[in-house]
Amino acid sequence: MGFAGCRADAASSVIGFHPADKLESEIIRVSIFHRSLVREILGVGGAVGLVLLLIILTRLLIRFLGDAAGGVVEAEAVLALMGFSLISYLPVVLCLAVFIAVLLTLSRSYRDSEMQVWFSSGLSLLAWIRPVLRVAFPVALAVGMMSLFLTPWTLAQSQSYLSRLKSKDDVSRVTPGTFYESKGTQRVAFVDATSDAESKVNNVFVESKRQDTVSVVVAERGLQRTEANGDRFLVLEKGRQYEGVPGTVEYQIVDFDTYSMRIDSKEPVQESPSTRAMSVMDLWKSASAESFAEFHWRMALPIVTLLLALAAIPLSFVNPRSGRSWNLLIAILVFVLYYNTLNIFQLWTAKERIPAWLGMWPVHGAMLLILAGLFSRQILALRWLVFSRR
Repeated sequence: MGFAGCRADAASSVIGFHPADKLESEIIRVSIFHRSLVREILGVGGAVGLVLLLIILTRLLIRFLGDAAGGVVEAEAVLALMGFSLISYLPVVLCLAVFIAVLLTLSRSYRDSEMQVWFSSGLSLLAWIRPVLRVAFPVALAVGMMSLFLTPWTLAQSQSYLSRLKSKDDVSRVTPGTFYESKGTQRVAFVDATSDAESKVNNVFVESKRQDTVSVVVAERGLQRTEANGDRFLVLEKGRQYEGVPGTVEYQIVDFDTYSMRIDSKEPVQESPSTRAMSVMDLWKSASAESFAEFHWRMALPIVTLLLALAAIPLSFVNPRSGRSWNLLIAILVFVLYYNTLNIFQLWTAKERIPAWLGMWPVHGAMLLILAGLFSRQILALRWLVFSRR
C-alpha cells in the first residue's frame, strides 16, 4: 500500500494535477476579472460624469445669464449661484454616471465578445454583481452624504446669499457703464465711470417717476456721504434737474451746485428656509408632511444608485451578431420610470395622500422585483443559448 501510494503521488506530480494549483489559478482569474472590470467602469464613469457636469454647467450659465440680463438676479451673483446649483446637482449626476458607466462597459464587453469568454470560463451573470458593487457602494455612500448634508447646506447658503443681495440699497447696486432700474421705486440710474477717488463717480444720470411727474437729474460728479446719526445721502455736484409731466410744456429746470438725495437703508430680508434647504434635524423637528417627503427623497438617492447600477448588468446585453440591443432602450425607460415614479410618490407624501412612514419604499420594492426578474430572464436566456449551441 505504501508503494502504491508512492506511485500515485509520483503519477500525480508527473501529470501536474494539484487541486491547490487549480484553486489558486481560479482565484487569480477572478481577481483579474474584477480588477479589469472595476478599472474600466471607473474610467467610463469619470468621463460620463464630466460630460454631464459640462452639460449642466452650460445650462446653468445660460439660465443665470438670462436672469441677470432681465434684472432677476445681480450680475455679480451669477458665478456664486452657478457654483451653488452645480453642487446641488452632484448626487443625481453621480447616480446617473454609475448607471451609464456600468451599462456602457458591459455592453462593450458583449459587442467585443468578451462576455462569451468569461461565460465559457465558468463565470455566471451573477459574478458581475460583486465588482459592480465595489464601484457603486462607495459612490452610493458619497451620494447619501451629499443628499443628506451637502445639498441642503448649499441651498441654504444660496438662499442666504440672495437675501443679502436683496438687502443692498439701490446706490450700491449701480455699476459704472450700465443702467440700473430699481425694483421698489420707479427709478433708473446710470454712472459713466468712477473717478480717481474711489468714493466718487462721474457723469451721473437719475430718472425717477412719481405718479404723472417725471424727474431727470444729471450731474458731473456724485458721492456718498454718511452723517453722524448714520443717515446716508447721495450728493450730486454741478448738475441740472428737469421735472414735469411728459407731453406738456410745464417743466421746471433747476441748476444746482450740490443736490442731496437720501438713501433709504433696507432691512435684511428674513425668509424662512425652504424644505430642500433644511437640515436633517430641522426636518425631524418640523414633522410635517413636506418634511417627511424631503427626508424620503434624500434617503432614496443612495438606494437608487445601488439599484440602477445592479439593473445595468442584465440590461447591458447586446447581441454581437445583430449589433442591436433593445435592452439599451429598456434601460433608458427603466431609469425614466423609476426617477419619475419617485417624484410622484414624493409629491403624494407631501400632499398626505399616502402615509408619511411609507414614503417611497413601494417604489424601491417594485424596483427590486423588476431587478430580480431581469436577472432571472437574462440567466435563463444565456443558459438556453449555451444549451442550443451544444
